[in-house]
Amino acid sequence: MTQIAPTDARPAAIMGPREFIAMIAMLFATIAFSIDAMLPALPEIAAELSPDAPNAAQLILTSFVLGMGIGTLFAGPLSDAFGRRPVILAGAALYCASALVAYFSPTLEGVLIARLLQGLGSAGPRVVSLALVRDLYKGRDMARVVSFAMMIFTLVPAIAPFIGEGIMWVTGWRGIFLAFLVFSGLSMLWFWLRQPETLTPAQRRPLRVATLRAAFVEVLSHRVVVVSIAVQTLGFACLFATLSATQPIFDQVYGEGDRFALWFAVIAVVSGTSSLINAKLVGRLGMRRMITVTLAAQVVFSCAMLVTKSLGMWPGALAFPAHLVWTIGVFFMTGLTIGNLNALGLEPVGHIAGMAASVMGAIATVASVVLAAPVGLAFNGTPYPLMAGVAVFAAAGWGLMRLIPR
Repeated sequence: MTQIAPTDARPAAIMGPREFIAMIAMLFATIAFSIDAMLPALPEIAAELSPDAPNAAQLILTSFVLGMGIGTLFAGPLSDAFGRRPVILAGAALYCASALVAYFSPTLEGVLIARLLQGLGSAGPRVVSLALVRDLYKGRDMARVVSFAMMIFTLVPAIAPFIGEGIMWVTGWRGIFLAFLVFSGLSMLWFWLRQPETLTPAQRRPLRVATLRAAFVEVLSHRVVVVSIAVQTLGFACLFATLSATQPIFDQVYGEGDRFALWFAVIAVVSGTSSLINAKLVGRLGMRRMITVTLAAQVVFSCAMLVTKSLGMWPGALAFPAHLVWTIGVFFMTGLTIGNLNALGLEPVGHIAGMAASVMGAIATVASVVLAAPVGLAFNGTPYPLMAGVAVFAAAGWGLMRLIPR
């Protein structure tokens, strides 16, 4: 893995590749922790804040994702104009302040607004850290860095529900928001002390409307970028719909609510190996093939599960294990596609990496929430709406990938 050589206009990083990957993984993990730690709390939140509409508690997840998507559109251009460090640190400050607001909010509406703002703040670490990687690496080396970072980052989803359950046992579900503040504070301290600015003043682009419009048009003028955005949208829709519906399905369909944190840890650990597999294979097979084959496999798997389950072909003892394996498959698909899609889309627009990362992330995230929320809210006591939604999204993504030339 070769870092882009430092020049007079690009300072050398003081961290080695391993520490850099670990730090990027922690910045990525802010998102996973903010979502996954809330999963065990959904029944308590529903009972306290929306007893007449328990499915509305899922909006705790999607409101955060929506805010993150909106903030993503601004974080990249701001980092291109003012540098990576100030935007990451400012975003973390908004994230922490919003966590405090959510902690004290007495209504579901207040918590949802705070979560929206928290998502806005999280966009800084999420998007700008990807542009920071692009500043230092390119091509398949960048894909490997992102894959290794995501491999480490998957440890957070494995333990986040346990942390959420532990906090609820001591302080109630509101204490989870204080944990968000501590986690973000520690990651920002590490970043502030160890990561120098990677975008010097000579490389920055003034924050002008005309400049932003030109960059926006340039990003969307590349077929590879546009297709990458569309496929990311569908991949994120699969992920967010599954995240929203998994806790109710495990609890109400299979009676595994008390052991949800354990099963989610199994899902995270097993699916986390997908990033390691991707890091090993992407250099040999290429990003396009990895994405296409993975999506095709997901379509076949989801359709097979939907048909066999709807026909009652799984005996009672195997019904839950089969669904668990399918859920792992959805997360596994994410590890084999999202990092590659980001690297694929950013490759032709490295000179405006911040803007490109913002456009790609914002459109994909916001659009995916629009697709995923109805699927999650369609939960009707069966896993069928979720499985059908994932199959349709994966099939559409596979079809779109065929538009990218070899």
